[in-house]
Amino acid sequence: METTKLRRFAQYARRTLLELVETRLQLVMQTESVARRENADAVKKLEEAIKQSGQEQVIERVAYTWFNRFCALRFMDVSRYTRIGVVSPTEGQFQPEILAEAKMGHIDEDMVADKARQKISALLAGRVPSHDPQGEAYRLLVVAACNAWHKAMPFLFERINDYTELLMPDDLLSGNSILAYTREAMTPDACQDVEVIGWLYQFYISEKKDAVFEGLKKNQKITPENIPAATQLFTPHWIVRYLVENALGRLWLLNRPVPGWRRKWSTTFPLSSPKRTFSRSVVLKKSGFATRPADPATCSLTPSTCCTPSTRKRATTRRISRKRFLPTISMASSWTNVRVSWLHLP
Repeated sequence: METTKLRRFAQYARRTLLELVETRLQLVMQTESVARRENADAVKKLEEAIKQSGQEQVIERVAYTWFNRFCALRFMDVSRYTRIGVVSPTEGQFQPEILAEAKMGHIDEDMVADKARQKISALLAGRVPSHDPQGEAYRLLVVAACNAWHKAMPFLFERINDYTELLMPDDLLSGNSILAYTREAMTPDACQDVEVIGWLYQFYISEKKDAVFEGLKKNQKITPENIPAATQLFTPHWIVRYLVENALGRLWLLNRPVPGWRRKWSTTFPLSSPKRTFSRSVVLKKSGFATRPADPATCSLTPSTCCTPSTRKRATTRRISRKRFLPTISMASSWTNVRVSWLHLP
């Protein structure tokens, strides 16, 4: 995949969105702002968030939220996951399809609530005074689309009924808008590969990551809010495949050799040593005690969750002295007779 255009777009988008969100924040926080009159609860939540996390972190969070949503909507438009283009126009047009349809009186009743639908119609018909009626109507349509996708993907499209909506960038329809650049970068060809989403995140955070590592050279500690920029990196498909085939895939073939599978895994190392296994049993007396497989790097068997504070307090880590054995765990009953099988790695 050609990533040069994606890199330029993602880095530009971050800087632009930070500026646009900050501008919106200044307007919303004015004493006599429209937002304070019409959305007092949302403004109150915004003030609480700023007090708790700081203005810079709130701006950073909201900017990335909208970047994530715009890119996801563009990808879904191109892939035809959406019934109507939310950020993408029809062929030969410039305005998003959902706005063009709304101007003709076609608004999806399943997606847009009655109150919002009436306001959109009034704005587009000129019955409500507005400096930018089409822009305001489109903002309502985007919010409705995000909320409609909340049921299917709540991890990505959280319901927008707070200050996130208030801080949505203003200019979304012009030729220099963030959506215009999103469409230019996320072409139909680029969207054929789902990795485009991962690369966009990698490039979006790249400038902040560079700044964090520059700070380390000056003996500046990484603060909690900067940990994601330093540690969350996109892993391309070929790396994931290499790791899986040579780790889990290798163990699978050792235990259940299937003719022809190794030929599909060109990166798998030869299985030079025969399988050797032995086992030991560990009995955990408390009910409701859950475990997870040991970390091969530390060779530890760690209880991951406990159902009650008392059992959680008694949770301990069992250290295993054998350094070349990978454990697999099977639960025998609810009273947890746990059998740990150790697979020798050649």
